[in-house]
Amino acid sequence: MTLTFDAVAEPVPGPKWAARWNRSWPAYETWFIARGGDRGPSQKKCREALKRYMPELIPTYDRLVAVAGGSDRAARFLSTWCPPTYLGGCSLAAVANKKDVRLVRNYDLSPELNEGLLLRTEWSGRAVMGMVEFLWGLSDGINDAGLSVALAYGGRSEVGKGFGVTTIVRYVLEICDTVEEALLALKRVPSHMAYNLVLADASGQTASVELAPGGGLKIMPKAVATNHQSGKTLADRPTFTRTFERRAYLENLQSKPRKLNRKFLRSPLLQDRYAQGFGTLFTAEYDPKALTLGLTLKGARWDQAIHEFAEGQRTIDYAQENVSEATNNAESGDWGGIDWSQAASVDWNAVAQDYANGCGKEISTYFLSETADVLEAA
Repeated sequence: MTLTFDAVAEPVPGPKWAARWNRSWPAYETWFIARGGDRGPSQKKCREALKRYMPELIPTYDRLVAVAGGSDRAARFLSTWCPPTYLGGCSLAAVANKKDVRLVRNYDLSPELNEGLLLRTEWSGRAVMGMVEFLWGLSDGINDAGLSVALAYGGRSEVGKGFGVTTIVRYVLEICDTVEEALLALKRVPSHMAYNLVLADASGQTASVELAPGGGLKIMPKAVATNHQSGKTLADRPTFTRTFERRAYLENLQSKPRKLNRKFLRSPLLQDRYAQGFGTLFTAEYDPKALTLGLTLKGARWDQAIHEFAEGQRTIDYAQENVSEATNNAESGDWGGIDWSQAASVDWNAVAQDYANGCGKEISTYFLSETADVLEAA
């Protein structure tokens, strides 16, 4: 239940990115194969799709493929063209007034399913800083013009022809200066699944959009988002994710930009169900005017600036989320009906895979008490 966050700066893909690739690729490759990635588009079609929709990324993509070793599977994975499905949970909001602008997001998932990498790059000649997913895409980030973007899963597993949304976020931050420019880019680049984005820029413009599988977007009236979309579409596990409760809270939220971050550090936006695969791993506060990012990791603040970026590392233990509550439970003998002495027997990789596939169960179902009883009886 721990996650190490690394802050890394590398202007162009080189040895630092290669080290990250070598560390993370085995797990990603296993996931890619298991989720049918080998049955996806060919390497040629993947590159052609990138060249058609996001040609500015081609030099970076080619370099990344080369640094990664140049294999066919790696090239198709890195393109994120028609990738396997992946899910997640988040709360997003952007607020601006005459003096300040803020975009804040909570990233809610299992600690096993986040890369924990804050990366600063200059891949296209401009500085971009953000939280990495799929080794070069971004779940959220900011560029040197102050444009900030964050994503949230749209709550349905329907797929269409398109790119992984993390690559789209990277693309927007590489080529756009303003929210207006970003919206134009998002209209022409298709997403492979339903995702929600919230954007803000240094001028104080904010926006929220819903991306449809296979292309198309809808601009929403308020710059907030959780894990469902408007209309009659159903949300994935809404009771578990509490997406409607979180959205209602954000819709009614009255906050100055400078105070927005603290709203995300409390219920109902802050999630603490780490053992169930749905806890807030980090809260990211982007300031488009100051070009800064403030990460809150289990109550500890880690500040970075795009022009004064400092490499470093933080290790967070999510098993310590409610020490006083755990102590009270221990004294009363109430552990939620779970025999935690069996934790070592749990296949935690299977747990992580289930949550990655959107079919995670209550954590108690992964414990082997029933199996142990059967063996004992035998």
